[in-house]
Amino acid sequence: MTAPGAGHGAGDWWGTEDVSVRFGATLALDHVWFRAEPGQVSAVVGGDGAGRTTLLRCLAGALAPTSGRVRRPARLATGYMSAGSGTYPDLSVAENLAFRATAYRIPPETARQRGAELLARAGLDKVTGRLAGHLSGGMRQKLGVITAMLHRPDLLVLDEPTTGVDPVSRADLWLLIARAAADGAAVVLATSYLDEAERAQHVLVLDAGSELASGTADQIVAAMRGTLTVTGTRPAGEAGRRAWRREGRWRVWDPGPAPGAGDGGAVRPDLQDAVTVAALARELARADAERESR
Repeated sequence: MTAPGAGHGAGDWWGTEDVSVRFGATLALDHVWFRAEPGQVSAVVGGDGAGRTTLLRCLAGALAPTSGRVRRPARLATGYMSAGSGTYPDLSVAENLAFRATAYRIPPETARQRGAELLARAGLDKVTGRLAGHLSGGMRQKLGVITAMLHRPDLLVLDEPTTGVDPVSRADLWLLIARAAADGAAVVLATSYLDEAERAQHVLVLDAGSELASGTADQIVAAMRGTLTVTGTRPAGEAGRRAWRREGRWRVWDPGPAPGAGDGGAVRPDLQDAVTVAALARELARADAERESR
């Protein structure tokens, strides 16, 4: 596989080049190429065990790859929020910011000004004296993002910043994420929400440590082969292997050519459909290969 963007100018970008990571006998990442551009948001999508956190830890410098190359800025120019907010529960909101400012060598007055602006934007300016451990889940996640972006990093890496938070907090978090990108950071976030991934300029879908799909959301949808139909009941036989339930009905993928104008039930796929089809196609190919090898 060739590297994304091959043939373009060098430019400023951060990412991985043919990176693999092993933990003993487990291959967590398998020759992954990934590129994050300044001023843009890139989303890494995948289920449990897909390799999202491993990839983000490599990007943040918290984990060395087994092979391949990671391109990232200096440590003080990187912001990282691990899964679970990365804040200190026994410190107040203000103390968490002060600690991070000291660690990243931000002048006190600059830190106060930036912190006050970001806290107000996130609706946390009234709780600066509250311990982080006493914040709601959404507040804690917003504080985690603020502490990671306080020093205006060149690369901002966020591991599932919006997981498990309420819709209002998700909206606030996306305002912070958009602000970081507007300030010029290359923002990389892991998410399990495909509607969030659609907001990103670039999407990487991982499955069992390897790339399942990559590109803009529109490119991933356009690359989906075959057609999709919707029915009220699950089809029998071979078609049942290519069906899944969504929004109370059954979606059925047909890997063959597009249906004619008179065929009913065909729907226009979205990113969720395209990712499901890519995962289903890989799973069916593996199952067929195993069956043939017996």
